[in-house]
Amino acid sequence: MPARTGAAFLRGLRDDRQLWLGGRKVTDPLDHPALRGAAESVAAVYDLQHQYPDDCLTTDEENGETIAVSHIIPRSKADLALRHKALRRVAEFSVGLMGRTPDYMNVTYAGFAGRSDEWGANGNEAGAANLVAFQKEMRRRDLSLTHTLIHAMSDKSKGNVPTGLDVTQLHKVEDTEHGILVRGARVLATLAPFADEIAVYPSQPMPNASARHALSFCIPMATPGLTFICRDSVSCPGSLFDHPLSARFDEQDAFVIFDNVEVPRHRVFVDGNLAVYNTVMSTSWRGNAMQQTMIRAWTKLEFAYGIATRMAEAIGANDPNTQQMLGEIWTYAEMTRAAVVAGETGAYEHGNGAWFLDRRPMDALRAMLPYWFPRVNEIIRLIGSHNVLATPAAADFADPSLRPLIDTYLRGAGDVSAEERARLFRLGWDFAGSALASRNEQYERFYLTSGARNRQGAHLRADRAEPFRLVDRFLRQTP
Repeated sequence: MPARTGAAFLRGLRDDRQLWLGGRKVTDPLDHPALRGAAESVAAVYDLQHQYPDDCLTTDEENGETIAVSHIIPRSKADLALRHKALRRVAEFSVGLMGRTPDYMNVTYAGFAGRSDEWGANGNEAGAANLVAFQKEMRRRDLSLTHTLIHAMSDKSKGNVPTGLDVTQLHKVEDTEHGILVRGARVLATLAPFADEIAVYPSQPMPNASARHALSFCIPMATPGLTFICRDSVSCPGSLFDHPLSARFDEQDAFVIFDNVEVPRHRVFVDGNLAVYNTVMSTSWRGNAMQQTMIRAWTKLEFAYGIATRMAEAIGANDPNTQQMLGEIWTYAEMTRAAVVAGETGAYEHGNGAWFLDRRPMDALRAMLPYWFPRVNEIIRLIGSHNVLATPAAADFADPSLRPLIDTYLRGAGDVSAEERARLFRLGWDFAGSALASRNEQYERFYLTSGARNRQGAHLRADRAEPFRLVDRFLRQTP
């Protein structure tokens, strides 16, 4: 089956999944007002690849079918450059606000399959073969995946991962005739209402956990025993004038409960193999998946700079303090762009014939973005000041008695009309101050774990040979 269209994607969401939002079971996202906008946006992402086939589509070398570029296993810098264009198209669609568009998991599983040797270590050859077979199925069916990585630890004093066996966390119960039976909870399944399947794979090592927690697999969302409980919606259905972002881009997050879920044997990638579980994410994953994550971040920061600058211009705010804050956002965007370029320029074969980015600039960005994004929101709110609260709605502009007053008294600086001013500041507020903005800021603070943990990890993984060489030059000097 070739790359899907938006209509085909939406048809695939109508199944028997146990998805709950606000006490209501959702059988079709298009029927729920809080989910319809994002469902249509993800569908638009699928249609995007047909609108820009030169950037987003390629040919599957195995069967000649047309597939999304984000499914390819990069075998050269040229492949990474091709993938860059496709990832940028998708990121621009939601201006980086949807962090889990399907291309994220496409890239992730392409990387896993490209480094199947890592998954096949320590006697896990069968699991690795299952993963490679699934990635082929995934790209041919053009599936949308959610994933859940984090153990739902209710008592942080016990750590972030299980010690021994914790029966409340996802674990294997027993083998079955056709696979394995699993039980427990995990977080956080972003994109759950808009996914065909859910993936489970490692996040961080579990050195003292029972091997029964060492699991990786992928199964359909409607698998019996799976329950998804969504957080409160931050979607604002209705006018795109009033809610230009939150009407479309709430990708949702869900708590996942596995209550005696049977996973077919051919969909199991890790089954109790702690050695593989604890190491498989530590080498090539960052250099692969973070091409998507950082292109998204770069796009989002560029948009933030654009909207902040247009807001300042609309009210004639050209004082040094405002210019300094705008320059700060530009700096974040440019540093992110430069890091992406550096990562792609320094790409190399990571092993098994798979080419991924130089992960060093990616690690640096991963450690800084949790601090940059909250600051960007603060700057936009500072520039916006009271103006973000003085924005008439579409219905106000439509009222014949209000419109002349609004046009006279709520216009912007220079030739900026009242309507343009309202649109600008509504857009800025939806990006930096609305309920969607608050969710997205929380998301960015802990995206790929917290900034503090990423800084620590960057230090522990850093190559110190060259810095130490520079220091040793002075330590070895004679008096």
